[in-house]
Parts: sequence; structure tokens; C-alpha cells
Amino acid sequence: MASPNMIILYVKDPAESVPFYSDILGREPAVASPNFAAFPLDGGFTLGLWRRSTVEPQPSALGNRGEVAFMVPGEGAVAAHYEQWRNRGLPIAQELTTMDFGPTFVVLDPDGHRLRVCEPDK
Repeated sequence: MASPNMIILYVKDPAESVPFYSDILGREPAVASPNFAAFPLDGGFTLGLWRRSTVEPQPSALGNRGEVAFMVPGEGAVAAHYEQWRNRGLPIAQELTTMDFGPTFVVLDPDGHRLRVCEPDK
């Protein structure tokens, strides 16, 4: 049985998105072309950035219909990430708050994709 091992975000221009993701992920992409970039992540997962105008078949809609979550363990880790990312000037869509699942916040990437930081599920 196949297991998911990659998420692909459709972006306006991978060359604009790569510096953003290189900064927050602390790594460079393993693949970078005019239409696609891929960041191998820990645990065998990969984040792909695909130029929206070249996606086949073309998506039927754009917008915030999901999130990429970064679960960070440790007391105060979510708040520390919030301060780091806020100090980098990342656009905050949801300020640091506590929800049913614990502390969290949301930033936006250059294409408006939502990136949520929260604690791991217990």
C-alpha cells in the first residue's frame, strides 16, 4: 500500500516562494527549476512548490482550503516560533492564541497558503 510522502502547493512563481520556504525550513530545495521546487523534510516527507500556471489538470479553484501544519514540541515552543516568525516580518493571519488543541498561530506564505504552528497531538 502506498503512503503519502509529499504535499504540493500551487504557487505563482517557485523562484519567489523558494526563499520564503528556505528561510522557515532552514534548508535549500533539493530540486529547483522554473516550474517546480522540492524540499525534502525530516521523516521522508517532501514539500513541493509547483508553478500554478503549469499544473495539469488545472485546479478548479484557488484559496485557503487547507493548511500546512508545523507541530513543535516543548513548553513554550509555539510562542517562541511565533516571536521568531513575527520578527522576520512574516504576515500573521492569526495571532498567537489558545484553541481547543493548545497554543497556535497562522502565517501566510507569498501565495496566501496558511501555515499553522501548534503543539503535537497528545
